[in-house]
Order: sequence, then structure tokens, then C-alpha cells
Amino acid sequence: MGALIRSMDWSKNPLGPVENWPQSLRTSVSLCLSSTFPILIAWGPETIQIYNDAYRPICGAMHPESMGMNFRVCWESALEVVGDKFTQGQMGEGTYIKDQQMFLFRYGYLEEAFMTFSFAPIRDETGGVGGIFHPITETTDKMLSARRTQVLRDVAALLGKAKTIEDIGLLTTQHHNDFVNDLPFLLFYILSPEGENAALLSAAGVENASHLAVNEINLSDRDSKWPFSEVQSAPLVIDDLNERFGDFACKPYPEKPASAVILPVFLSGKDSPFGYIVAGVSARRAMDEEYLGFYTLLANTFSTAVSNVYAYEQEQKRAQALAAIDRSKTAFFSNVSHEFRTPLTLMLGPLEDLQRHAIMKDPQVRETVLATHRNALRLLKLVNNLLDFSRVEAGRVKVAYQPLDLAGFTADLASSFRSIIEKAGMELIVETPATELEAYVDIQMWEKIVLNLLSNAFKYTLQGSIILKLEVLGNMVELAVIDTGVGIPEEELPHMFERFHRVENSAGRTHEGSGIGLSLVSELVHLHGGEIKVESTLGEGSKFTIMMPLGSAHLPQELVYDKDYQASASNLRESFLQEASGLLGNEYANAASPKEEPENVYQGEEEGKVLLVDDNADMRDYLKRLLQPEFTVYTAVNGADALEQLMSLSPDLILSDIMMPVMDGKALLAKLREKEEKHWIPLIFLSARAGEESRIDGLEAGADDYLVKPFSGQELLSKVRAQIKINRIRRHNEQHMRDFVAVATHELKTPLTALSGYVQVIEMKARKLQEESLTHVADRARHQVIKMSKLVDDLLDVSKLDEGMLYLKPEHFDLNELINETILDVQSTASKHQISYGGKGNLKLSADRDKIGQVITNLLVNAVKYAPEAPQIDVFTETDGNMLTVGIRDYGIGIKNEDQQHVFKRFYRTDSAHRGFQGFGIGLYLCSEIINRHGGHINLESEPDKGSLFYFKLPVEN
Repeated sequence: MGALIRSMDWSKNPLGPVENWPQSLRTSVSLCLSSTFPILIAWGPETIQIYNDAYRPICGAMHPESMGMNFRVCWESALEVVGDKFTQGQMGEGTYIKDQQMFLFRYGYLEEAFMTFSFAPIRDETGGVGGIFHPITETTDKMLSARRTQVLRDVAALLGKAKTIEDIGLLTTQHHNDFVNDLPFLLFYILSPEGENAALLSAAGVENASHLAVNEINLSDRDSKWPFSEVQSAPLVIDDLNERFGDFACKPYPEKPASAVILPVFLSGKDSPFGYIVAGVSARRAMDEEYLGFYTLLANTFSTAVSNVYAYEQEQKRAQALAAIDRSKTAFFSNVSHEFRTPLTLMLGPLEDLQRHAIMKDPQVRETVLATHRNALRLLKLVNNLLDFSRVEAGRVKVAYQPLDLAGFTADLASSFRSIIEKAGMELIVETPATELEAYVDIQMWEKIVLNLLSNAFKYTLQGSIILKLEVLGNMVELAVIDTGVGIPEEELPHMFERFHRVENSAGRTHEGSGIGLSLVSELVHLHGGEIKVESTLGEGSKFTIMMPLGSAHLPQELVYDKDYQASASNLRESFLQEASGLLGNEYANAASPKEEPENVYQGEEEGKVLLVDDNADMRDYLKRLLQPEFTVYTAVNGADALEQLMSLSPDLILSDIMMPVMDGKALLAKLREKEEKHWIPLIFLSARAGEESRIDGLEAGADDYLVKPFSGQELLSKVRAQIKINRIRRHNEQHMRDFVAVATHELKTPLTALSGYVQVIEMKARKLQEESLTHVADRARHQVIKMSKLVDDLLDVSKLDEGMLYLKPEHFDLNELINETILDVQSTASKHQISYGGKGNLKLSADRDKIGQVITNLLVNAVKYAPEAPQIDVFTETDGNMLTVGIRDYGIGIKNEDQQHVFKRFYRTDSAHRGFQGFGIGLYLCSEIINRHGGHINLESEPDKGSLFYFKLPVEN
């Protein structure tokens, strides 16, 4: 800068020649030039600026013309924020400003910048202010980095609240003003499942630039406004917004952005984009490496938000599926419980009569009858528990609270167990108040609570004592059942009152149970306004505690009754005692009269065939010798050899090593599961790889069981027998289902065929007699028979789908001919509608003609049904490469957006059912399954009250 100053002709400048400069100016300039800190001197009334080398980058492209310029002219754009401070300096008052935002015209455009500086007056020889000493530091990078980091944090926190993809777009739009300095506009696009189109989900900052927000982008269109197809993994900068979109405006500046960045958004673990962010670039900041890095981090933030939402949605779906399973299980148990009660009653009655018969004098008969009666009572208890639980959950339980001497009644219930507990060599301790303790309870429910807790304690206590303690604590009554049993693992304690939960491998008297006893107790306690908790130490015992309010103020008053309103269920405790004595009796019978165990000889139903796959000859020989006494054994040396043999062989089981040359066991299993005619064959892995991880890996690969070498021969035989037996039962059941479907088809279709014939006869007679009213009735009856026949076909197809028996029979046919036939059939029952189709020529398709016809029929019938006031229905076909599209459009009631994603689900019905449109929710489900099994897909476009377009795409042969 010293050289530049010397080279300039200062005589033409208001400062005049250098030799005429006052000493104060010379000294100031000398100090300025010798400093390594950015410094500027503004001198004289014209505020002529002189600066050093460190200041030169602040001038940007204005240098060297800025040397010797009027400060106020050079930095005119900054005077709005610094002019007053500069004037104060000229008046002798120094100022200091930190991280001041300003806009500088130093690179050909108005640029956002941040500076820390001061204005200090310089006294001249007269003592007045001759100029301004102006040291300065540019903090633009620091301030922009901090602001952008805060934006990323705020966006991440904001999007962290999103529960759906739509929430992401909504939150971004609502809070866009918080980020407008760095993101003048923001568009969020979502790719279609096929990846062919991108639909606009949200647009922020485009109030005066609506044409930036293109609703849909076709990625194959090279002339599209936003070239998403060019963006795969890295951001793409678009610099020609003016040429692409013309005139528009965006906040926060009067100038419009010249550039934008397209950012791909990814789902975690996916290689292809889920969607795209289009982010505007500030009109007052040029794109540089730091700015581009900010956009990259922004894309990562959106990718994380989308991945989190997707994971949340998947978790919600899993939770909903589990809840549905729980509801189904409860409903199933409720139905089964009801069905079991009648046969159980018919069993228990004769058994009780038989106990009074003289035949009971025979010890063997007596033992058999008593054991049968005991287990029937046990089954009845289980059925009653299941029924009670389903009633409680469904809110259908009938409760009657009445005053009761809780101390006496509870002590009486506990005493029922005394003889059995003492017979088992243990002690029962009952501690209840000596005086009457009145509490409001449902007697039968309290009986179930106490008996379940005592029964549970007996099952899991092998020695020591069981204590039942009842006491009053203030206005609460506490019931505690304490045992010295096997205890409960700590990690299981939070789940003890969950329905269907069982503690696995517990060392009690029995491992059997439904897992609802404690859950039922918990529900019954809550119905009394109480709470139940459990404390336990593994190996030392457990304590179940119930706290329940006294009095009746906390209970629904309409359910509170007088004393003696309800009697106790006298046979309930008998079933608990019979179950307990059965557990105890078996133990003592075995101990008292030990019997010699019979030799464990397998009595097979029929000889099975086993394919043994192992590359080790000695192992094959050993396994063959082990298996041959019971099974016909075939051998293979590796997976490829086994696959070749499976072309002509259908074994009952495959026993395979994992590590083998040519093709290993896991590859064999994968190939086996691909073969529809062989996928049912069970496979057991044999492997030298030990450990839980290896076992899980084998089972997750699809094996039915896993054995580690060396293994017990008897264990292997046991597993082989079990798998063959299970598989035969499964196949037997499948055959029964196939038989049922065949019979059901015949039984349902036969009367429908007869009905159709009778209706036709009536219709003919009516026409002959010219009875118009009868003809109309017959015509309506015929329509109903056709409708019923279609419903039967659909229901049978759903049944076949569930059993994997809906098979396709592909054939070559003319699709135009099929569509025209179907239209004629549907048109005959929909005289008010006009179905138009302009398809001509020969449109060849290879598929199951009947099933494709069923899909078209279902879609046409739906179009007619849901467009009663709109008679026009349009059918069209079109081909695109190797895909063929068939579309059916109606102009009826349409489908709400929230329903559209569910309409192809089984049994799903929209709210149209409440508007008089009947249906079972299986037609579209069947259509979807049939099209999917042809390798195609089905979809819809719809708008409420404007109609629907259903279309499906199928692959066609080239």
C-alpha cells in the first residue's frame, strides 16, 4: 500500500501533494502502513481514505480504486448502520462496535458482512479533529457459521417433533421465517414408490414466487424446472433461476435469489433418494464452500428426520399389529371359552355321577375317574379365567359391591388350602384381624383374587411356608400373600401383571399355565379401586400385596348393594383345590410307589423318508445307521447334490450340515424355500459351530431346528420324529382345508345355481303373463343372486389366499376381448350407467384370464355402486414399454385422502358404509393380491365428490 500511495498523483486529490500533508496526517499514515492489523485513515472534510495491506481484503473488488476515495462514497451501503458512529468520531467522540451486520457493495452485488471496528478521532496541528483512525476486523465467517449452526440445531429440534412425513413439511413451512436469512425459500419433494415422479409436499417462502413450487416433477423429463434426475448423492447448485422462472420475489431482501441448491434426502440404509429439498441461496451471499457445507448438513438433518419418522411409523405399525394380535387372542379365548363350557358340563356331570357308582371300588377305575374329574375341573377353571378376563377387557363384567366381613371370608378361603399345603410338608400361616372387618367387595371377584394368589404361591413354593396377612392401614386394607418359593427374576417383575405373560423356565411344581391368572387378579383389584404390586428375590420367595380403600365412596354408587345381595361361588374353590391336589398327588404317588420306566421305544405312525446331506462320509454312515431303524434314509454329499435329488424325491425331512463344498447348507435352504412344491419340507441343521449366535443365525436363515456337533443320538431322533410329526399334521390340516374349500364351493354354489334357475323361470313366466311388477321383482332377485354368487367367489378366494391355495393359471388371451365381455356383463345389471371403452385391435396378454376378469369386474361394479348419480364410467388401456395399464374412472362420491392408503387392505371399509353403500371390504383386497401375484401393482387417484380412478399395471412380454 505504501508503494501504491507513492505511485498516485495526489495533486488531483482533495488531500493535495504528499509533501504538503500535515505532520499529523503523515504520522497517522505511517502508523497505519506499518501495522499488520487492518487499519483505515479517513482524513479531512472529504474523508479521504488511506489503508494498509491488512485492510485491502475488506475492500474486495473495489481495490485499488478505493484508495483515496471519499469514505462515505466508498462505503455508502454501510452508512445506514455506521454513519452516525462515523459522524460521532468526526465530532471527537470515539466509538467501538462489535460484530455489526452491514451490507457492502464490494464484489458487484450487495453482500451481507459482519465487522468489529472502532472510529477514533485524530487530532491535527490545530487541536481539532483532522481525521478518523479506523481499525477493523471482519467477523463474517464467524457470525455466519454461528448463525447457520444455530439454524441446523433449530431445524433438527423442530423436525424432531414430527410424527409423520407431512409434519416435517408443515413444521418447516410454519417456522420458515426463523431461517429466512440463509434459506429464502425451501421446497420439499417426495419421490413416488416407483421413483418416476416427485410430488411437492411443502413450500415455504414462495408467497410471491408460486411458480417456483412446481407441484409434480417427472424425473424422466429433461426440461423439468428442477432437474432431480441429475441429483443422486451430492448437492446440485442451480445458478440460472432468472432464466428458469422469470420474475419473482422472496424475503428477506428486495433482490431475488439467483441460485438454489437441490439436496437429496435419504432414508437410513437406502441408496436411492427418498425425496429432495430445494433450498434458495441468499441474494446477499455468494455460494462458497462454507455455504455449500451448510446445505449438505441441512440435507443430513432432513434425512435424519425422515428416517426417524419412518422408524416411528414402523414402530407404531408394529405396536398396532401387536395390539390387534392381543385383541384377536382375547376374542379367540372368549369364543373358545364359551364353546368349551357346554361339553365340560356334560363331562363333569357324568363323572360326578360315576363317583357314586359301585365301580369306584376298583382302585384302578377310581384313580382313572378321579384324575379325569380333577383335570376336567382344572380345564373348567382355565375356561372360567379366560372368560372372566375377556369380559373384564371388553367392559362387560357385572360387578356387585356389598359389605362383607373381609377378615372372616378371607380366612375361610385360605383355610381351604391348609390340608394340601401341610400335606406337601409346608406351613400355612393366616393372620387376619380378630374382629369383624367390613369392606365393600364383589364376593366372587374377591374369591378369585385370593384363590389365584394362594394357588400361585403353592405352585411355586416347594418348601417352607405360605403366609396370608390381612390388616387395616388407616382407611385402606392390605392383603399380602408371602411365600418362601422359587422367586421371580428381577427383569420379569415389571411384566408379572401383563396378560399372557409367563416366566419361562421357572422351577415350580408345573410349567403349565395360560399367563392370565395374575393379569386377571390385577384387573379385578383395579375394579375395586385398589392397586397390586409384587416384590421378589430369586431363590428366596415372593410377596404379592394388594392395597384397597375401605368404604364405598370410591365405588360407582349404582353398583353398591346391601349385605347378602350376592352369594359366593361354592364350586370355585373346589376347582383350585383339585388342581393343587393334582400337582401334589402326582408327586407323592411317584415317590410312594416308584414304577419301573418302560423302555422308550418309538412307535411311528408310518415310515418316514429323510434326506441326509453331509460332505463327510463317516458322518453320513453314522447318521444313516442311527436313522435307518425308523426311517428310509437317502444321502447327498452337498447342497447341489441334494437339490438334484429333490427333483424326483420328496422326503419328509432334510438333515443337513452347514459347511459343505459346492453348495453349503444355508444356500440349499434358500433354494429349497424358493421351490413352491418343496418349500414345506422341514430342515434341521447339523453344525460344528456352537454358541447361541450360530444357532440363532441358523434359525433366522429359515431352518426348523439346529443341532450342534457332537450331539446325542436320542436327541437327534427325538427332533427328527417331532419335526416329521408336526409337518404331517400341518399338511394334513392343509389337506382338510383344501377339502373344505372344495366342499364349501360346491355346497354354496349349488343352491345359488338352483336359485338362479328358479328366478329365471319366474322371470320368463312373468314376462309371458305380462306381469310387470312380478317381472321387476324377478329381475331384482336375479341381481341379488348374481351379487351373492360374486360374494361367495370373493370369500372363497380370500380363504384360498390365507391357505396359499389361490393358484394362477397363465394363458395367452386378448385383453380387449376380455374387457368388452366384462363390460357387457356389468352393463346388463347397471342399465342406468354408460360404460365406455375405446380399445381396439388385439391386445395380447399372458396372465390368468379368469382372475384378471375378476379384477376388472370388481372395479367396474365398484364404479357403478359408488357413482349412483353419475352415469358415465370410462375404461382405458395404454402401454408404456413393458408395462400395460388398465384404468377405470367414475365420477361418483370419491374417496377421502386419509382412506386412500387403506382401501386395498382386507376388510377395510370407508365411511361410505354409513352413507348407504354396503360392502365387506374384500373386493379391492382381492384385486390387489391378484395383480401383485402377476408381478404388477394397483393404485388409485381420487377426490371426494369428484370421482375415482382405479388403475393397475401388468408386465407384458416384448
